[in-house]
Amino acid sequence: MRCKPEFAQAMIEDLRWLGLDWEEGPDVGGPHAPYIQSQRRTFFLRAWRTLRNEGWIYPCSCSRKDLERTRSADAADDDDEIPYRGTCRNEINRARDWESPAGVSWRFRVPDGEAISFADLGAGAQRFVAGKDFTDFLVWRRDDIPSYQLAVVADDAEMLITEVVRGADLLKSTARQLLLLRALNLSAPRYFHCPLVRDEHHVRLAKRYDSLSLRALRAQGNKPEQLLNKFAAEIDWAAGLE
Repeated sequence: MRCKPEFAQAMIEDLRWLGLDWEEGPDVGGPHAPYIQSQRRTFFLRAWRTLRNEGWIYPCSCSRKDLERTRSADAADDDDEIPYRGTCRNEINRARDWESPAGVSWRFRVPDGEAISFADLGAGAQRFVAGKDFTDFLVWRRDDIPSYQLAVVADDAEMLITEVVRGADLLKSTARQLLLLRALNLSAPRYFHCPLVRDEHHVRLAKRYDSLSLRALRAQGNKPEQLLNKFAAEIDWAAGLE
């Protein structure tokens, strides 16, 4: 949502260099434009209004610092959503009083105890229990931009996406998104979650660990075929652990 144009252009150049190609996108256009997420606010607001009108979401005044303060020491750190204790849950009774999402965060009230099951094309059968494996999650942030969960659901629906391929670290997010899709009366795409690419120490590549970007690996003199072989080997190694 807040990526600078030069960074987005660099990613496109790096992916082209790696040998990837696509039929639609910000650099080639297509029937489902715009392809820059910050230009798709209309779609996100439409989804937000539907969720508000149907009583699925509520305004939340809790800050990230508040959530960190109450986070248990043994909470899993493999998920971007901090567990939420429901402090503002009763605000769902006045959600319709809000004409816009601005000013506070907005959370989706999960159906506690319901098992969300789906067949993943890569990771197999999956099952997550709402209220246990994940709690009420963000759909709109306090800085007035939609959360990842809402944005991808709205974009996938508007762009008629039928297959989604992404890393295994987002398996739990799929359960959240299936709840959003059901609340919005939208069809779910098929999902394929693959093992994560890791470094020579088998630690997953991530910005939080200062991992090298594709641009940095390219600058070191690596060839596309070398990186593709390395990535494939690391994925095979990770798949063998599952």
